[in-house]
Amino acid sequence: MAKGHILVLPFPAQGHVTPFMELSHRLVDHGFEVTFVNTEVDHSRVLGALQPAGSAAVLGGIHLASIPDGLADDDDRKDLGKLVEACSRHMPGHLERLVTQMEETGRPKVNWLVGDVAMGSSFEVAKKLGIRVASFWTASAACLAIMLNVSKLIEEGLINDDGWAERDETFQLAPGMPALQTSRMPWMDATGTPVGQPAMLELIARFPTLNSLAEVVVCNSFEEAEVGAFKLYPEILPIGPLVADRELKKPVGHFLPEDDRGVKWLDARPDRSVVYVAFGSMAIFDPRQFQELAEGLELAGRPFLWVVRPDFTPGLSKEWLAEFHQRVAGRGMIVSWCSQQQVLVHRAVACFVSHCGWNSTMEGVRNGVPFLCWPYFADQFMDRSYITDVWRTGLAVSPNTDGIVTNEELRSKVEQVLGDGDIRGRARVLMDASRRCITGSGSSCENFNKFVNLLISE
Repeated sequence: MAKGHILVLPFPAQGHVTPFMELSHRLVDHGFEVTFVNTEVDHSRVLGALQPAGSAAVLGGIHLASIPDGLADDDDRKDLGKLVEACSRHMPGHLERLVTQMEETGRPKVNWLVGDVAMGSSFEVAKKLGIRVASFWTASAACLAIMLNVSKLIEEGLINDDGWAERDETFQLAPGMPALQTSRMPWMDATGTPVGQPAMLELIARFPTLNSLAEVVVCNSFEEAEVGAFKLYPEILPIGPLVADRELKKPVGHFLPEDDRGVKWLDARPDRSVVYVAFGSMAIFDPRQFQELAEGLELAGRPFLWVVRPDFTPGLSKEWLAEFHQRVAGRGMIVSWCSQQQVLVHRAVACFVSHCGWNSTMEGVRNGVPFLCWPYFADQFMDRSYITDVWRTGLAVSPNTDGIVTNEELRSKVEQVLGDGDIRGRARVLMDASRRCITGSGSSCENFNKFVNLLISE
Protein backbone atom coordinates (compact mmCIF):
# COMPACT_ATOMS: atom_id res chain seq x y z
CA MET A 1 0.00 0.00 0.00
CA ALA A 2 1.29 3.46 -0.95
CA LYS A 3 2.47 5.78 1.82
CA GLY A 4 0.15 8.47 0.45
CA HIS A 5 -1.11 10.10 -2.74
CA ILE A 6 0.85 13.18 -3.85
CA LEU A 7 -0.30 15.60 -6.52
CA VAL A 8 2.67 17.24 -8.29
CA LEU A 9 2.14 20.56 -10.11
CA PRO A 10 4.98 22.29 -12.01
CA PHE A 11 4.85 25.62 -13.80
CA PRO A 12 4.35 24.86 -17.53
CA ALA A 13 7.91 25.20 -18.82
CA GLN A 14 10.57 22.60 -19.57
CA GLY A 15 12.95 23.92 -16.92
CA HIS A 16 10.27 23.35 -14.27
CA VAL A 17 8.82 20.06 -15.51
CA THR A 18 12.22 18.30 -15.53
CA PRO A 19 13.13 18.74 -11.83
CA PHE A 20 9.53 18.01 -10.81
CA MET A 21 9.71 14.76 -12.75
CA GLU A 22 13.04 13.90 -11.11
CA LEU A 23 11.51 14.58 -7.69
CA SER A 24 8.45 12.49 -8.61
CA HIS A 25 10.59 9.46 -9.48
CA ARG A 26 12.31 9.78 -6.11
CA LEU A 27 8.97 9.95 -4.30
CA VAL A 28 7.69 6.86 -6.14
CA ASP A 29 10.90 5.07 -5.10
CA HIS A 30 10.01 5.94 -1.49
CA GLY A 31 6.60 4.31 -1.79
CA PHE A 32 4.30 7.22 -2.65
CA GLU A 33 1.62 7.28 -5.32
CA VAL A 34 2.29 10.31 -7.51
CA THR A 35 -0.03 12.04 -9.97
CA PHE A 36 1.90 14.46 -12.18
CA VAL A 37 -0.23 17.33 -13.49
CA ASN A 38 0.85 19.13 -16.65
CA THR A 39 -1.08 21.57 -18.79
CA GLU A 40 -2.80 19.86 -21.70
CA VAL A 41 -0.23 21.27 -24.15
CA ASP A 42 2.76 20.10 -22.12
CA HIS A 43 1.09 16.75 -21.42
CA SER A 44 0.86 16.15 -25.18
CA ARG A 45 4.50 17.18 -25.63
CA VAL A 46 5.70 14.81 -22.92
CA LEU A 47 3.70 11.89 -24.31
CA GLY A 48 4.87 12.67 -27.84
CA ALA A 49 8.52 12.75 -26.77
CA LEU A 50 8.15 9.38 -25.01
CA GLN A 51 7.00 7.61 -28.16
CA PRO A 52 7.71 5.00 -29.38
CA ALA A 53 9.01 3.81 -26.01
CA GLY A 54 5.48 3.88 -24.61
CA SER A 55 4.31 6.21 -21.88
CA ALA A 56 3.04 4.27 -18.88
CA ALA A 57 5.64 1.50 -19.01
CA VAL A 58 8.66 3.79 -18.76
CA LEU A 59 7.30 6.27 -16.22
CA GLY A 60 7.80 3.85 -13.37
CA GLY A 61 4.54 4.37 -11.49
CA ILE A 62 4.01 8.09 -12.08
CA HIS A 63 0.43 8.80 -13.17
CA LEU A 64 0.16 11.53 -15.79
CA ALA A 65 -2.80 13.94 -15.75
CA SER A 66 -3.54 17.22 -17.47
CA ILE A 67 -5.63 20.36 -17.06
CA PRO A 68 -6.19 23.35 -19.39
CA ASP A 69 -3.93 26.39 -19.00
CA GLY A 70 -6.68 28.82 -19.99
CA LEU A 71 -5.05 29.88 -23.28
CA ALA A 72 -6.35 29.37 -26.80
CA ASP A 73 -4.68 26.81 -29.06
CA ASP A 74 -2.95 29.49 -31.14
CA ASP A 75 -1.76 31.62 -28.20
CA ASP A 76 2.00 32.12 -27.76
CA ARG A 77 2.96 30.16 -24.68
CA LYS A 78 6.42 31.73 -24.67
CA ASP A 79 4.72 35.01 -23.79
CA LEU A 80 5.34 34.69 -20.06
CA GLY A 81 2.94 37.45 -19.08
CA LYS A 82 0.08 35.83 -20.94
CA LEU A 83 0.99 32.37 -19.61
CA VAL A 84 1.37 33.47 -15.98
CA GLU A 85 -1.89 35.41 -16.04
CA ALA A 86 -3.85 32.55 -17.61
CA CYS A 87 -2.41 29.93 -15.24
CA SER A 88 -3.06 32.04 -12.15
CA ARG A 89 -6.63 32.75 -13.21
CA HIS A 90 -7.79 29.43 -14.70
CA MET A 91 -5.73 26.52 -13.40
CA PRO A 92 -6.81 26.55 -9.74
CA GLY A 93 -10.42 25.82 -10.75
CA HIS A 94 -9.34 23.11 -13.18
CA LEU A 95 -7.14 21.58 -10.48
CA GLU A 96 -10.05 21.45 -8.05
CA ARG A 97 -12.17 19.65 -10.65
CA LEU A 98 -9.36 17.19 -11.37
CA VAL A 99 -9.04 16.25 -7.68
CA THR A 100 -12.81 15.73 -7.45
CA GLN A 101 -12.88 13.59 -10.60
CA MET A 102 -9.98 11.42 -9.42
CA GLU A 103 -11.70 10.68 -6.12
CA GLU A 104 -15.00 9.97 -7.89
CA THR A 105 -13.28 7.36 -10.07
CA GLY A 106 -11.81 5.56 -7.06
CA ARG A 107 -8.31 7.01 -6.92
CA PRO A 108 -6.95 7.42 -3.39
CA LYS A 109 -7.58 10.72 -1.62
CA VAL A 110 -4.86 13.27 -2.34
CA ASN A 111 -2.84 13.87 0.83
CA TRP A 112 -0.33 16.45 -0.41
CA LEU A 113 0.18 18.96 -3.18
CA VAL A 114 3.86 19.39 -4.05
CA GLY A 115 3.56 22.55 -6.06
CA ASP A 116 5.71 25.05 -7.88
CA VAL A 117 5.98 28.39 -6.10
CA ALA A 118 5.12 29.94 -9.47
CA MET A 119 1.81 28.01 -9.30
CA GLY A 120 1.13 29.25 -5.80
CA SER A 121 -2.47 30.26 -6.56
CA SER A 122 -3.21 26.52 -6.53
CA PHE A 123 -1.95 26.32 -2.94
CA GLU A 124 -5.14 28.08 -1.86
CA VAL A 125 -7.25 25.47 -3.65
CA ALA A 126 -5.34 22.69 -1.90
CA LYS A 127 -5.95 24.26 1.49
CA LYS A 128 -9.65 24.59 0.68
CA LEU A 129 -9.79 20.86 -0.17
CA GLY A 130 -7.94 19.83 3.00
CA ILE A 131 -4.79 18.92 1.08
CA ARG A 132 -1.47 19.72 2.74
CA VAL A 133 1.00 21.82 0.72
CA ALA A 134 4.73 21.53 0.09
CA SER A 135 6.47 24.09 -2.09
CA PHE A 136 9.22 23.08 -4.52
CA TRP A 137 11.44 25.82 -5.95
CA THR A 138 13.24 24.73 -9.12
CA ALA A 139 15.81 27.54 -9.39
CA SER A 140 18.56 28.60 -6.99
CA ALA A 141 17.81 29.50 -3.39
CA ALA A 142 19.43 32.87 -4.10
CA CYS A 143 16.88 33.51 -6.84
CA LEU A 144 14.01 32.71 -4.47
CA ALA A 145 15.57 35.04 -1.90
CA ILE A 146 15.48 37.88 -4.43
CA MET A 147 11.83 37.10 -5.23
CA LEU A 148 10.90 37.11 -1.54
CA ASN A 149 12.51 40.54 -1.12
CA VAL A 150 10.85 42.40 -4.01
CA SER A 151 8.98 44.77 -1.69
CA LYS A 152 12.24 45.56 0.14
CA LEU A 153 14.05 46.23 -3.16
CA ILE A 154 11.25 48.63 -4.15
CA GLU A 155 11.40 50.39 -0.77
CA GLU A 156 15.17 50.80 -1.10
CA GLY A 157 14.77 52.34 -4.54
CA LEU A 158 16.65 49.66 -6.48
CA ILE A 159 13.60 48.88 -8.64
CA ASN A 160 10.27 50.57 -9.24
CA ASP A 161 6.75 49.18 -8.92
CA ASP A 162 6.88 47.92 -12.51
CA GLY A 163 10.07 45.91 -11.99
CA TRP A 164 12.45 48.24 -13.85
CA ALA A 165 15.84 49.15 -12.38
CA GLU A 166 15.76 52.60 -10.76
CA ARG A 167 19.54 52.76 -10.35
CA ASP A 168 22.23 51.05 -12.41
CA GLU A 169 24.32 49.36 -9.76
CA THR A 170 25.42 46.02 -8.39
CA PHE A 171 24.03 44.80 -5.07
CA GLN A 172 24.35 41.78 -2.82
CA LEU A 173 21.35 40.60 -0.81
CA ALA A 174 23.53 38.98 1.88
CA PRO A 175 27.18 37.99 2.39
CA GLY A 176 28.17 34.92 0.39
CA MET A 177 25.41 35.42 -2.16
CA PRO A 178 26.22 36.32 -5.76
CA ALA A 179 26.36 39.99 -6.66
CA LEU A 180 23.67 41.06 -9.11
CA GLN A 181 23.20 44.10 -11.34
CA THR A 182 19.88 45.88 -10.96
CA SER A 183 19.41 45.39 -14.71
CA ARG A 184 19.82 41.61 -14.32
CA MET A 185 16.94 40.79 -12.00
CA PRO A 186 15.35 37.33 -12.35
CA TRP A 187 12.33 38.79 -14.19
CA MET A 188 14.39 40.62 -16.86
CA ASP A 189 15.75 39.78 -20.28
CA ALA A 190 19.26 40.50 -21.56
CA THR A 191 18.39 44.15 -22.26
CA GLY A 192 17.22 44.79 -18.70
CA THR A 193 13.56 44.83 -19.77
CA PRO A 194 11.08 43.17 -17.39
CA VAL A 195 9.36 40.24 -19.11
CA GLY A 196 5.79 39.11 -18.62
CA GLN A 197 4.65 42.28 -16.90
CA PRO A 198 2.50 43.14 -15.09
CA ALA A 199 1.41 39.55 -14.39
CA MET A 200 4.92 38.32 -13.56
CA LEU A 201 5.71 40.95 -10.93
CA GLU A 202 2.22 40.65 -9.44
CA LEU A 203 2.84 36.93 -8.98
CA ILE A 204 6.31 37.49 -7.52
CA ALA A 205 4.91 40.06 -5.08
CA ARG A 206 2.61 37.32 -3.74
CA PHE A 207 5.45 34.82 -3.20
CA PRO A 208 5.85 35.51 0.56
CA THR A 209 2.09 35.01 1.12
CA LEU A 210 1.87 31.93 -1.10
CA ASN A 211 4.98 30.37 0.43
CA SER A 212 3.44 30.81 3.88
CA LEU A 213 0.69 28.37 2.85
CA ALA A 214 3.29 25.60 2.47
CA GLU A 215 4.42 23.51 5.41
CA VAL A 216 7.87 23.11 3.86
CA VAL A 217 9.90 24.66 1.03
CA VAL A 218 12.43 22.44 -0.74
CA CYS A 219 14.74 23.35 -3.60
CA ASN A 220 17.03 21.69 -6.13
CA SER A 221 20.32 22.88 -4.66
CA PHE A 222 22.85 21.92 -1.98
CA GLU A 223 24.30 23.66 1.05
CA GLU A 224 27.89 24.05 -0.12
CA ALA A 225 26.75 25.68 -3.38
CA GLU A 226 24.72 28.46 -1.72
CA VAL A 227 26.03 29.00 1.77
CA GLY A 228 24.93 32.66 1.94
CA ALA A 229 21.40 32.02 0.68
CA PHE A 230 20.74 29.17 3.12
CA LYS A 231 22.13 31.23 5.98
CA LEU A 232 19.66 33.99 5.05
CA TYR A 233 16.77 31.50 4.66
CA PRO A 234 17.55 28.44 6.79
CA GLU A 235 13.94 27.21 6.45
CA ILE A 236 14.51 26.41 2.76
CA LEU A 237 15.64 22.77 2.54
CA PRO A 238 18.10 21.92 -0.26
CA ILE A 239 17.53 18.37 -1.57
CA GLY A 240 19.69 18.47 -4.70
CA PRO A 241 21.26 18.09 -7.08
CA LEU A 242 18.28 15.93 -8.06
CA VAL A 243 18.52 12.93 -10.37
CA ALA A 244 15.68 10.59 -11.28
CA ASP A 245 17.91 7.51 -11.03
CA ARG A 246 21.61 6.73 -10.93
CA GLU A 247 21.56 5.10 -14.37
CA LEU A 248 19.93 8.23 -15.90
CA LYS A 249 17.46 6.03 -17.77
CA LYS A 250 14.13 7.23 -16.39
CA PRO A 251 12.32 9.86 -18.49
CA VAL A 252 12.26 13.34 -17.02
CA GLY A 253 9.42 14.90 -19.00
CA HIS A 254 11.22 16.20 -22.08
CA PHE A 255 9.03 18.14 -24.53
CA LEU A 256 11.09 17.00 -27.54
CA PRO A 257 12.17 13.47 -28.49
CA GLU A 258 15.77 12.69 -27.51
CA ASP A 259 18.25 12.09 -30.31
CA ASP A 260 20.59 9.41 -28.94
CA ARG A 261 23.08 9.93 -31.76
CA GLY A 262 24.80 12.59 -29.65
CA VAL A 263 25.75 10.21 -26.83
CA LYS A 264 26.83 7.53 -29.31
CA TRP A 265 28.95 10.14 -31.12
CA LEU A 266 30.64 11.05 -27.82
CA ASP A 267 31.63 7.41 -27.31
CA ALA A 268 34.09 7.72 -30.20
CA ARG A 269 35.76 10.91 -28.85
CA PRO A 270 38.80 11.17 -26.56
CA ASP A 271 38.41 12.01 -22.88
CA ARG A 272 37.72 15.71 -22.12
CA SER A 273 37.90 16.76 -25.76
CA VAL A 274 34.35 17.85 -26.67
CA VAL A 275 32.73 21.26 -26.31
CA TYR A 276 29.06 20.73 -25.44
CA VAL A 277 26.73 23.60 -26.46
CA ALA A 278 23.11 23.88 -25.31
CA PHE A 279 20.83 26.83 -24.51
CA GLY A 280 17.82 25.16 -22.93
CA SER A 281 14.21 25.31 -24.06
CA MET A 282 13.49 29.05 -24.27
CA ALA A 283 16.46 30.91 -25.83
CA ILE A 284 16.03 32.24 -29.37
CA PHE A 285 18.99 33.42 -31.50
CA ASP A 286 18.65 35.60 -34.58
CA PRO A 287 20.43 34.36 -37.73
CA ARG A 288 23.41 36.70 -37.29
CA GLN A 289 24.11 35.49 -33.74
CA PHE A 290 23.60 31.87 -34.78
CA GLN A 291 26.18 32.24 -37.54
CA GLU A 292 28.70 33.89 -35.21
CA LEU A 293 28.25 31.05 -32.74
CA ALA A 294 28.64 28.40 -35.45
CA GLU A 295 31.76 30.08 -36.88
CA GLY A 296 33.22 30.42 -33.38
CA LEU A 297 32.88 26.67 -32.83
CA GLU A 298 34.48 26.13 -36.21
CA LEU A 299 37.37 28.47 -35.38
CA ALA A 300 37.96 26.77 -32.03
CA GLY A 301 38.92 23.62 -33.93
CA ARG A 302 37.58 21.34 -31.19
CA PRO A 303 35.03 18.53 -31.48
CA PHE A 304 31.62 19.88 -30.48
CA LEU A 305 28.14 18.58 -29.75
CA TRP A 306 25.53 21.30 -30.27
CA VAL A 307 21.82 21.12 -29.39
CA VAL A 308 19.79 23.19 -31.87
CA ARG A 309 16.04 23.08 -31.23
CA PRO A 310 13.76 23.31 -34.30
CA ASP A 311 12.63 26.78 -33.12
CA PHE A 312 16.06 28.03 -32.04
CA THR A 313 16.72 30.37 -34.99
CA PRO A 314 13.74 31.37 -37.13
CA GLY A 315 14.74 32.62 -40.57
CA LEU A 316 18.15 30.98 -40.75
CA SER A 317 19.34 30.29 -44.31
CA LYS A 318 19.10 26.56 -45.00
CA GLU A 319 21.83 26.88 -47.63
CA TRP A 320 24.20 28.49 -45.13
CA LEU A 321 23.47 25.79 -42.55
CA ALA A 322 24.04 23.02 -45.11
CA GLU A 323 27.43 24.52 -46.02
CA PHE A 324 28.36 24.76 -42.33
CA HIS A 325 27.43 21.10 -41.84
CA GLN A 326 29.75 20.17 -44.69
CA ARG A 327 32.66 22.20 -43.31
CA VAL A 328 32.48 20.65 -39.83
CA ALA A 329 31.49 17.12 -40.84
CA GLY A 330 33.28 14.58 -38.69
CA ARG A 331 34.22 17.15 -36.04
CA GLY A 332 30.84 18.60 -35.08
CA MET A 333 27.53 16.94 -34.27
CA ILE A 334 24.25 18.88 -34.21
CA VAL A 335 21.13 17.33 -32.64
CA SER A 336 17.68 18.79 -32.00
CA TRP A 337 17.49 17.55 -28.37
CA CYS A 338 19.31 15.04 -26.19
CA SER A 339 19.55 13.60 -22.70
CA GLN A 340 21.70 16.36 -21.25
CA GLN A 341 22.46 14.45 -18.07
CA GLN A 342 23.83 11.53 -20.09
CA VAL A 343 25.94 13.97 -22.10
CA LEU A 344 27.38 15.82 -19.10
CA VAL A 345 28.33 12.63 -17.28
CA HIS A 346 30.21 11.44 -20.37
CA ARG A 347 34.01 11.25 -20.08
CA ALA A 348 34.47 13.00 -23.47
CA VAL A 349 32.91 16.34 -22.45
CA ALA A 350 35.49 19.03 -21.68
CA CYS A 351 33.33 22.12 -21.16
CA PHE A 352 29.73 23.31 -21.33
CA VAL A 353 28.72 26.42 -23.33
CA SER A 354 25.48 27.09 -21.48
CA HIS A 355 22.63 29.54 -21.00
CA CYS A 356 23.07 28.81 -17.27
CA GLY A 357 19.56 27.70 -16.47
CA TRP A 358 19.56 26.21 -12.98
CA ASN A 359 18.96 22.62 -14.12
CA SER A 360 21.88 22.87 -16.54
CA THR A 361 23.99 24.53 -13.84
CA MET A 362 23.35 21.77 -11.31
CA GLU A 363 23.88 19.05 -13.94
CA GLY A 364 27.21 20.58 -14.92
CA VAL A 365 28.26 21.03 -11.29
CA ARG A 366 27.39 17.45 -10.41
CA ASN A 367 29.67 16.21 -13.17
CA GLY A 368 32.58 18.61 -12.61
CA VAL A 369 32.25 20.24 -16.05
CA PRO A 370 33.73 23.76 -16.51
CA PHE A 371 31.33 26.36 -17.96
CA LEU A 372 31.38 29.03 -20.59
CA CYS A 373 28.39 31.14 -19.56
CA TRP A 374 26.03 32.74 -22.07
CA PRO A 375 22.86 33.70 -20.13
CA TYR A 376 19.69 34.61 -21.99
CA PHE A 377 17.23 35.94 -19.40
CA ALA A 378 15.73 35.59 -15.91
CA ASP A 379 17.71 33.80 -13.18
CA GLN A 380 20.42 32.79 -15.66
CA PHE A 381 22.38 35.99 -14.92
CA MET A 382 22.50 35.13 -11.22
CA ASP A 383 23.57 31.58 -12.05
CA ARG A 384 26.36 33.02 -14.20
CA SER A 385 27.49 35.08 -11.20
CA TYR A 386 27.65 31.91 -9.09
CA ILE A 387 29.74 30.16 -11.76
CA THR A 388 32.16 32.98 -12.58
CA ASP A 389 32.45 34.86 -9.25
CA VAL A 390 31.46 32.58 -6.35
CA TRP A 391 32.47 29.06 -7.40
CA ARG A 392 34.88 30.24 -10.14
CA THR A 393 34.22 27.15 -12.23
CA GLY A 394 33.89 28.96 -15.55
CA LEU A 395 34.06 32.15 -17.58
CA ALA A 396 31.45 34.25 -19.39
CA VAL A 397 31.20 35.50 -22.96
CA SER A 398 31.18 39.29 -23.50
CA PRO A 399 28.89 40.68 -26.20
CA ASN A 400 30.16 43.56 -28.33
CA THR A 401 28.56 47.01 -28.51
CA ASP A 402 25.88 45.60 -30.84
CA GLY A 403 24.99 42.93 -28.30
CA ILE A 404 26.57 40.20 -30.44
CA VAL A 405 28.94 37.54 -29.14
CA THR A 406 31.41 37.34 -32.02
CA ASN A 407 32.99 34.19 -33.38
CA GLU A 408 36.41 35.36 -32.18
CA GLU A 409 35.06 36.04 -28.66
CA LEU A 410 33.64 32.52 -28.49
CA ARG A 411 36.82 30.94 -29.86
CA SER A 412 38.98 32.85 -27.38
CA LYS A 413 36.83 32.06 -24.34
CA VAL A 414 36.55 28.36 -25.23
CA GLU A 415 40.34 28.18 -25.37
CA GLN A 416 40.66 30.01 -22.03
CA VAL A 417 38.23 27.67 -20.27
CA LEU A 418 39.81 24.53 -21.72
CA GLY A 419 43.31 25.72 -20.86
CA ASP A 420 42.64 26.73 -17.25
CA GLY A 421 43.64 23.96 -14.86
CA ASP A 422 42.48 25.98 -11.83
CA ILE A 423 38.94 26.15 -13.21
CA ARG A 424 38.96 22.40 -13.79
CA GLY A 425 40.26 21.80 -10.29
CA ARG A 426 37.58 23.95 -8.64
CA ALA A 427 34.92 22.26 -10.76
CA ARG A 428 36.08 18.86 -9.47
CA VAL A 429 36.03 20.07 -5.86
CA LEU A 430 32.46 21.35 -6.24
CA MET A 431 31.48 18.11 -7.96
CA ASP A 432 32.78 16.10 -5.01
CA ALA A 433 30.87 18.33 -2.58
CA SER A 434 27.64 17.93 -4.56
CA ARG A 435 27.95 14.16 -4.63
CA ARG A 436 28.67 13.94 -0.91
CA CYS A 437 25.48 15.89 -0.25
CA ILE A 438 23.20 13.36 -1.93
CA THR A 439 24.65 10.20 -0.39
CA GLY A 440 24.74 8.64 3.07
CA SER A 441 24.62 11.29 5.77
CA GLY A 442 25.03 14.15 3.30
CA SER A 443 22.99 17.28 3.96
CA SER A 444 20.71 16.97 0.91
CA CYS A 445 20.13 13.30 1.65
CA GLU A 446 19.17 14.06 5.25
CA ASN A 447 16.92 16.92 4.11
CA PHE A 448 15.19 14.62 1.64
CA ASN A 449 14.56 12.11 4.42
CA LYS A 450 13.05 14.92 6.54
CA PHE A 451 10.84 15.81 3.60
CA VAL A 452 9.68 12.20 3.18
CA ASN A 453 8.96 11.88 6.90
CA LEU A 454 6.81 15.01 6.76
CA LEU A 455 4.88 13.66 3.77
CA ILE A 456 3.95 10.49 5.67
CA SER A 457 3.10 12.28 8.92
CA GLU A 458 -0.51 12.62 10.07
